[in-house]
Amino acid sequence: MNIKNDVIVVGELNVDLILNGLESFPETGKEKLAEKMSLTLGSSSAIFASNLSALGMKVSFVGKIGNDIFGNFCKEQLNEKGVDTSMLIQSDTLQTGATIILNFGEDRAMITHQGAMKNLGIADITNEILNTARHLHFSSYFLQPGFKDNLDQLFKMAKDAGLTTSLDVQWDPAEEWDFDYKKILPFVDIFLPNETELLNLTRTGSIDAAIKAMEGYGKLILVKQGSHGSLLNYDNKTVKGRSFLNDSVVDAIGAGDSFNAGFVFKFMQGFSPEDSQVFGNLVGAISTTKSGGTTAFINYGETLKIAKEKFGYED
Repeated sequence: MNIKNDVIVVGELNVDLILNGLESFPETGKEKLAEKMSLTLGSSSAIFASNLSALGMKVSFVGKIGNDIFGNFCKEQLNEKGVDTSMLIQSDTLQTGATIILNFGEDRAMITHQGAMKNLGIADITNEILNTARHLHFSSYFLQPGFKDNLDQLFKMAKDAGLTTSLDVQWDPAEEWDFDYKKILPFVDIFLPNETELLNLTRTGSIDAAIKAMEGYGKLILVKQGSHGSLLNYDNKTVKGRSFLNDSVVDAIGAGDSFNAGFVFKFMQGFSPEDSQVFGNLVGAISTTKSGGTTAFINYGETLKIAKEKFGYED
């Protein structure tokens, strides 16, 4: 076994074109103006990988991009954050995905062109790839049809190889929520939905009922609650960790992915689930201090500096 990284991320990869300072959301037949525009590295998987790497973990990425301007941008951005991109699959025939994000107040709307990410599948993941890391993270299940019927196989491969695992399914654009958690979660160590996603996945009417439905399948269930922090469920108990409120949010893009990075960062160092949860809450809050999902994170020291100055947190 040739372990050279802490975490291997398998997932979608695209750019985000972010428009802030909108007059209002678009209306059919009308043109609206935005005060600010930025092009950043997008996708749940890439934001997680970038921020985890910035915190200090060795991270590699497996994903598909086009041999185009956006694809090269994604690769360069990951490289700048220290992410190993040697296993990226770059295609001459596929386009790199893109998401247009419209931020208006505390609301946002998004449109995504999946592009090359639709073509990543289980056949692209080998035992040789998995054996290069200690932990597997997968994100955005509903944007990657190549894993629709075999995600459990990917996680079983990882567990058989001795890796710990984490999963964030993200939003289902079709709103069908066809996800067999009873088949998949037994191979997942850390499950990371937000409140709305969890309710939809379990088709229940309350968080308590949703958590109850998943008990016995997942090991650690982290339910993200935005500015209210998160809930942690394991060993038939639910913990509400300390939350951190940013009273001057720039935008919330990638805050959930940043939470994931913060939790996994501490978890892989042997910290308790509760301590990992609090750090996840903190990193999620820090993400909202800058535009886009990755610009708030430079390195661990700078992250702790923001944590102390903005949120009164000391490691």
